[in-house]
Amino acid sequence: MITIKEPTSKEAFLEEHNKLSPLNLQATLTLLERFKEEKKPLLKDNAWSVDKLRIPLIAWLLALPDKKKKEIKKDKKDRTYKDYPDTKIQLN
Repeated sequence: MITIKEPTSKEAFLEEHNKLSPLNLQATLTLLERFKEEKKPLLKDNAWSVDKLRIPLIAWLLALPDKKKKEIKKDKKDRTYKDYPDTKIQLN
């Protein structure tokens, strides 16, 4: 008997996907955001259904070059965490 999973949050989808996937197909929230941007028609209702989206996500991940995956991860880090050297306290 096949069980259809209900649409869920992005975080729950990511957890389920990564639990079922080998390391080379595991995703991050940043990759899911990029997937959402590129595949808007699939996510028009913003519901993350494992049954509906997992196969398209895997296909998208397989088509994405490793260099591009690293750029996506780096891009998000650069926008999120900034080093502000002018605000650091210098001890003599």
